[in-house]
Amino acid sequence: MALNEAQVVATELEHVDEVLPMLFEREDKFFAKLEKRPVIKVSNRAMRVPLELRPGGDFAHFDPDGGDLGIGDGPDYEVATLQPAHLREAIQWTKKAEWAADDKRKSIIDLVRQLTSKSMQEFRRNLDSISMTDGTGTLGTVTSLTTTTLTNDTILLNTDGFNARLLRFGMRINIYNATLATQRTSAGNLPKIIFYDLANKTIQIDQTVAGITATDLVVVAGVNGPNPVSIFGVKYHHSNAATGTWLGFNRANFPEIRANRVAGGGNFVLPFARLAINKVGDRVGDGTIKNVKAWMHPCQKQQYEAVGQLVSLIHKQPKDEALDMYFGDNMQMAGAPVETSFSWDKTRIDFVYLETWGRAEMHPCKFYDVDGRKIFELRGASGGVATSQVFYLTVSFQEFVRNPAACVYIDTLTIPAGY
Repeated sequence: MALNEAQVVATELEHVDEVLPMLFEREDKFFAKLEKRPVIKVSNRAMRVPLELRPGGDFAHFDPDGGDLGIGDGPDYEVATLQPAHLREAIQWTKKAEWAADDKRKSIIDLVRQLTSKSMQEFRRNLDSISMTDGTGTLGTVTSLTTTTLTNDTILLNTDGFNARLLRFGMRINIYNATLATQRTSAGNLPKIIFYDLANKTIQIDQTVAGITATDLVVVAGVNGPNPVSIFGVKYHHSNAATGTWLGFNRANFPEIRANRVAGGGNFVLPFARLAINKVGDRVGDGTIKNVKAWMHPCQKQQYEAVGQLVSLIHKQPKDEALDMYFGDNMQMAGAPVETSFSWDKTRIDFVYLETWGRAEMHPCKFYDVDGRKIFELRGASGGVATSQVFYLTVSFQEFVRNPAACVYIDTLTIPAGY
């Protein structure tokens, strides 16, 4: 009887492809821009940002023939205040995993080197995500809930312009009600994302959380109690809300600290961008701000491109020519260069004047260390050393805007089909 393949399978060599593709993204486009701004070193005491809030002087006609000139007035100076928020990224592994992948003859990667080299990229990606938010740490909005098993909740996130984009597989999360007054999760037992389907805007967590309902909010871990406070991101500073606070100011009493808004309410149309720029000029003067960039999700860039395609003409030459019906990347919107980020709210276009943005830093973004030690062993149930290690990346900072009157955004834009 002929020797068959099953009889020699024990002698066959196994090949492992040495290319290690990354099946997810680690983009930090906006945070990277903000990080290049001059940093202000602060302590844990509130940083003060002085503002010339209102003009001074008393303007009127007068009678030079012995008339009364009256008394004068002066400008109002106020101060915005902020304190740093503290964020970390924790990376843990076992000794067995380390030993199994500490030599090129065993693995295509050196595990510890891989973890240390990639963890900072992951941390920065998450800092970029939190920089998109409204200061409460809200990363998503619940559309619906299904409990597929007795122990797991599956959550659809298809209500806001972020969907599941700001979340990550393996991340622990909080669940709050829509007003952020009620925390549905327990600080000591936060649910962990064990299934992450970005395309279908769905996550599954490793437990059931009582009371989850549509409009509930998915909030970053580490905050507790009502009205959580996190990084003051784009949606915090780029807001014309007349309720709530901005860096210590009551928005109802100080319209000067509200940003400018253009309510889209549908598909993007050309007048929106010009109106946005003009709203800023109306507040702070013509030519006061320069180097403004229009930040948006690529889906809004697509909408803008579609407007341009409607007015384009193709002049065909009497020769064989290539066809490209799309515009290049050198787009401008009312003079503002277009910048895209897949982490941007899909329903918004924000005209960002980066010169007015600042970063107050108490502790720079780096490895947490104690007397030079960066890797720490865990403890077992007996109190002895466990065969597992952990390291942390930490940062303490806050984001602020010196002039909210120079900020403007277009919101409530329609998301194109497929996004």
